[in-house]
Order: sequence, then structure tokens, then C-alpha cells
Amino acid sequence: MIRKYEDKSTLARFIMHINNEELKGIGLRNGSPVPINTFVYNKGEAQSVTIDEIEYTMPEGCILPLVASLHFVFEHPDQLIAWQFNREFYCIVDHDTEVGCVGFLFYGIQHPMFIKLSEAEKKAMFQLEKLFHDEWKSSDNFQGEMLRTLLKQLIIKTTRIAKQQNDSYQQFSDEKMDMVRKFMLVLEGNFKQEHGVNFYAAALNKSPKTLSNIFAILKQPAPSKVIQSRIILEAKRYLHYTDKSVKEIAYELGFESSAHFSRFFKMYSGANASEFRNS
Repeated sequence: MIRKYEDKSTLARFIMHINNEELKGIGLRNGSPVPINTFVYNKGEAQSVTIDEIEYTMPEGCILPLVASLHFVFEHPDQLIAWQFNREFYCIVDHDTEVGCVGFLFYGIQHPMFIKLSEAEKKAMFQLEKLFHDEWKSSDNFQGEMLRTLLKQLIIKTTRIAKQQNDSYQQFSDEKMDMVRKFMLVLEGNFKQEHGVNFYAAALNKSPKTLSNIFAILKQPAPSKVIQSRIILEAKRYLHYTDKSVKEIAYELGFESSAHFSRFFKMYSGANASEFRNS
């Protein structure tokens, strides 16, 4: 079953999938991805999910946040509930002070993030799910705002639970960890053009050394490693899901030449780009 809310004047779109066998993410397969974020809640038994050609086990009773550029397929989508929304419906960047999830749940360092719910949290999720179901019965001018309010609850609840399960957030304050989130947000918007730490440090009003030290103190990977990983991840997506040539991918990802890109890909992925595409 699929429930949809759409506002033609603003292009706002919100979708709730209830045991929908067709639930999947096409990522870059059909060109540019539809800019929509997804929360998937597994109410059934543990099952496999393949994300960008890598298979994971999604535990029972957990939530998985997914971004638009991902290709994902679940073993048993008919056992899942999912909520999807675009930025016109609710922009997590513009409303970061309200929900604090961008650069953590979405576009964060840890991926994929399987967020396990306790029995009490499952009961709270059941009540929230019921509120969503009740709201679909309405069709007045307030429905969009009510759905947004419920979505905010879902995001905040999930963010709180995820932080409780994250070692760094248990050791350091949200204010300190916000530097990591801000870095990840800047990275997501610029990694195709900017490959050096200097750019990101300047964007955050830090020196490259200070930024690296902050990441080390917060027990995060070095900024340079995070940048490299993001570029490699996007390169793999292009190689898997598009027909773009290595030269075109190099251009898309801001490399001076296909040779430079090929050396970079081999160094940080361990395989030649052509071999990876054919594997």
C-alpha cells in the first residue's frame, strides 16, 4: 500500500509505503536521482538489504535512513514501512536547528546506519505509525502541515536513538559533534569540485591542521580520508549504474584528466575503474 501527499503549487511530496513490494531505490540508474530522503522501518524479522551492490543484514526492529542517490533493494519489502519526503516538503538543511539530523542520519560518516529500537521505542513507533495512519483519513487544507509535524517527530525520535547508539555522541557534546555534521554537509555540496582539506577547513573557519585535530579528538576519520571515501563512493555509483565513460566520470568528479582519476580510483579502491565496472 502506498499513501501519497502532493502539493502541486510547491512540488512538495511525501509518501508512506506500507508493506509495499515495490519499495526500492533506483539511485543513479535512470540519470539524476529524485531528490528524496527515506526512512525504512523493519517491523518483521531480520532481512538482507543490498545498498549500492553491497549486501547487509537489516536487523528486526530497526530504522534505516537512506538518501536519494542510493540504489537499494530489500529481501522482503512487504515487511517494511517507509516514509519518503523531498526538500520541498521538508528541508532537513533549512530546518537543521529543529531536527539536527543532516550530516549524521543523512550524509553522515557512518553508513549504512541501522538504528535498533528497544521495546519501549517500538511501542512509541507504533503510536507514531498510528497517527500517520489516522492522518491519511483527512483531506483538508491542514493535512500537509500535520504530516510535516509527524515527520519531524519521526526524525527527532530517530536522531535521538541513533545518538544514544553512537560512541562519539556518548563521549562528546552535540555542540562538539556539530563540527563533524557541518563538515559533512559542506562536503556533500562540494566534493565533486573540491578535493582538498583546505577548502573545507576555510568553509568552517578553521585551519586544515585545526580541523584534522578536531576530528582526531572526536575519534573520527581524518577529513582527507572522508573526502577520498566520498569521491570513491560516487565514482563506484557512476561505474555501476550509468553508461558514462571513465573520461566522463573523471570530468563529473572534478579531475583534470581521466588518467588522474584512474590513478586516484586505483589507489583508494584497490581496483582499476574498468575492472571494477566489469566485476
